[in-house]
Amino acid sequence: MANEKPLRKISEAFKELEAAVNSQTAEIEVAPFSSACSLVSPLFGCLGIAFKFAEIDYVAKVHDLAEASKSISTLTVLLDRDIEGDCVRKAGSHSRNLLRVKRGLDMVRVLFEQIIVTKGNSLKDPASKAYAQVFAPHHGWVIRKAVAAGMYALPTKEQLLHKLNEDENSASVQMQNYIAASTPLILYIDKLFHSRKLGVDW
Repeated sequence: MANEKPLRKISEAFKELEAAVNSQTAEIEVAPFSSACSLVSPLFGCLGIAFKFAEIDYVAKVHDLAEASKSISTLTVLLDRDIEGDCVRKAGSHSRNLLRVKRGLDMVRVLFEQIIVTKGNSLKDPASKAYAQVFAPHHGWVIRKAVAAGMYALPTKEQLLHKLNEDENSASVQMQNYIAASTPLILYIDKLFHSRKLGVDW
């Protein structure tokens, strides 16, 4: 990541998605959505072994959505097509993958919130809280145990910021930007599922 500013790219891409959520049409196109989500992938890699499972899963699901964007215009169309095909909950469906990607975005949002409010150089508390809030309810005991063990191998906050080419102040600004932009987007995706009586806890 030499000289790159991944946090800046992420916050800018999600600001554009937030603008789409707040627009009159309120339609999110699959292509810019999957593109913005792909920028988040390196963050999981920066967190080391604890989030390796999340990185592998997230990258695969984002890739599926990017492929889907070649023939599906918006997230609304994507869900409705799966409903018509009666495959919403099937493994590998675009809808299921969208839900998993949304969880990844939500985990990063909570992680950033916790990093900002947590004093000190350890990421263990922020990462543990983010995992417990977003991923743990959907994981079995084996994965939860592996993640807990991996928490001891997390980089320090200083190491993470170094990898991201940010100092504490600049990182905090970009994290706040992502939190502000991703929150309405995450709610928008939840609403897409709830309005079709699909739920999001599966």
